Amino acid sequence: MPRFSANISMLYPDLPFLDRFAAAAKDGFGAVEYVGAYDQDPAHLKAVLAENGLAQALFNLPAGDWAAGERGIACHPHRVEAFRQGIDTAIAYAEATGCQQVNCLAGIAPAGHDRAALEAVLIDNLRYAAPRLASVGIKLLLEPINTRDIPGFLVNSTDDYERIAAAVGHDNLYLQYDFYHMQVVQGDLLPTFRRLQARIAHVQIADNPGRNEPGTGEINYANIFKALDEAGYTGWVGAEYKPLAGTSAGLGWFKDWSIRA
Repeated sequence: MPRFSANISMLYPDLPFLDRFAAAAKDGFGAVEYVGAYDQDPAHLKAVLAENGLAQALFNLPAGDWAAGERGIACHPHRVEAFRQGIDTAIAYAEATGCQQVNCLAGIAPAGHDRAALEAVLIDNLRYAAPRLASVGIKLLLEPINTRDIPGFLVNSTDDYERIAAAVGHDNLYLQYDFYHMQVVQGDLLPTFRRLQARIAHVQIADNPGRNEPGTGEINYANIFKALDEAGYTGWVGAEYKPLAGTSAGLGWFKDWSIRA
């Protein structure tokens, strides 16, 4: 059965951030994930996880000024030093929380640069990050995101991931496979998952259209959860969606599918 992680950057939006851990545990999630919690003390995050019996499934590398609209800085030519400093910060938080994988958001393509130049910056940054994280036992992930939700985002498809990963040339660069983003961009969800499974370290879910909970749109998640089990996928399944009518009230979709780690 799948192991579900609550993405508390999106779930429980009515609660203060630190209260979302307890809410996720109460609802039966075995882990949490989020965009980042770099404004929190890492020792306190560790304590909150322990208090609630939760694992830390994933978080992102420092992604720039989120409130100002940045969605990652890994492709930004003038942010290379900030990106690399962020690797050390992420390692400190991962070690404190017992997190074994971190996700890289490539970022929105800055104006005035062609795609090839921006990909070259991203590849160089990933070549720096992959071995640095591998040296402390942390997986580096790269996430394709559709340009409807984040216009201008640089990495959009599994083709983008495969091309970039080949150029980086390091085993410690995995794919974060978000079924919602991939349905918007390319479809063919399960064949693509099966083909790339060896490189997929984490999956995320939301339905389409709307990016709401499973069962509200066109994606057949019953088939997907069965396929994950049949494929022997043992990683976390991150619930990263916008609840339609309250997080807890909308969790009927996973009552028959969830287990605690």
